[in-house]
Amino acid sequence: MTRRTVEFGCAIVVVGLLAGVAGAATTLLLHAVEHITYHYSFGTLLTGVENSEHLRRALGPMVGGALAGCGWWLLRRRCEVPSLSVTIAEHRPIPRLAMSLDAGLQVLLVGSGASLGREGAPRQLAAAWGDLGTSRWALTARDREILLACAAGAGLGAVYSVPLGGAVFAARILLGTWHPRVLGTALITSSLAVAVAAPVTHLEHPLVWPDFELSYLFVFLALALAPLAVVIGLSFDRAMTAARPGVQPRTWLLIPAIAAAGLLTGICSIWLPELPGNGRSILEVSVNSGLTFGAAAAILLLKPLLTAAFLRAGAVGGLLTPALATGAAAGSLVALGLNQWAGTDLHIPAVSLSCAAGVLAITQRSPLFAALFVWELARPPLWLLAVFAIAAYSAYGIAEIRRRHATVAGDSEITDPPERH
Repeated sequence: MTRRTVEFGCAIVVVGLLAGVAGAATTLLLHAVEHITYHYSFGTLLTGVENSEHLRRALGPMVGGALAGCGWWLLRRRCEVPSLSVTIAEHRPIPRLAMSLDAGLQVLLVGSGASLGREGAPRQLAAAWGDLGTSRWALTARDREILLACAAGAGLGAVYSVPLGGAVFAARILLGTWHPRVLGTALITSSLAVAVAAPVTHLEHPLVWPDFELSYLFVFLALALAPLAVVIGLSFDRAMTAARPGVQPRTWLLIPAIAAAGLLTGICSIWLPELPGNGRSILEVSVNSGLTFGAAAAILLLKPLLTAAFLRAGAVGGLLTPALATGAAAGSLVALGLNQWAGTDLHIPAVSLSCAAGVLAITQRSPLFAALFVWELARPPLWLLAVFAIAAYSAYGIAEIRRRHATVAGDSEITDPPERH
């Protein structure tokens, strides 16, 4: 056994453990910022927003946005924070300090109520710490590429307790391969990270799910929802691509711009307390059948618009959970409408998550990741994984057919996926 093989094996363990610590650290910091912003002690972010005064709801995200904008202004004046996926793919050196500071600012912004995903921060932090922990070992450039991608996937897996989703994210989305060495590394690192972060991130899902005898109905609904998921997913992608500036702004205008996006989110949260944060609150009420028809329609419109507003202002954050929440709102809208006007009795959580899986398959360009991520996140019975997979693969298939027709016709608008920070 060569030294490189031994050190690569040790690096897998080190990267997995560090990714778990990164996931736990960002989760604890996020919760601390949420509690300070909305002045609550127990419960979820939604509980904190609902119980806070209207003035705090409006001004909390604005103050958090101003602080994060000030931080990015100071950071970007001194150095560039490149995209993690591009840095890994092109074998560039990881700017550890810059990426760690950028991750902290993302957590500050999302914790104060910004409509952005929180998964970007643990991915960056896990990659930076993993690079530091393995920097002195005899590893090739390809070894480091695999380890850093797996660190990013493990960081994602840690914060959401989705070991399979984190592994598929690393192997398929970041590295684009099914090579056994890559997949094995991704599974080990993601599983270790989830285990380390579990005391901080573990969530219970005490829901009553539909019986297996109704599986045929949900398969039909998954197929029927696929065109809607395609429309929502492509619209979300186009909105985010149009909103993201070509070059990240570096002037002091970052501060008022992000603060204004925060104020807009805060004002909207006076009527819709589900809007602040990465989208977990929307998933929470969708899965617990707590949305009304009007609220679902408003969230379907406002969630992507607020996310786009933060991107346009120059903020950085994930898009995974905002897309997931938007899809869940669309699925809830369909289920509530059918239950109200067609007299059906559809299981709203299953329908909303099926649509969410379809939307996520479009935005992440990976139906397998979408199905696994939604299933691990909600922890429903195993047979619903097949339903989510059908929804995801059907939506992805429709989008691929559309993309190929558009490519032949010369429409490049939907041929290139948007960059995922």
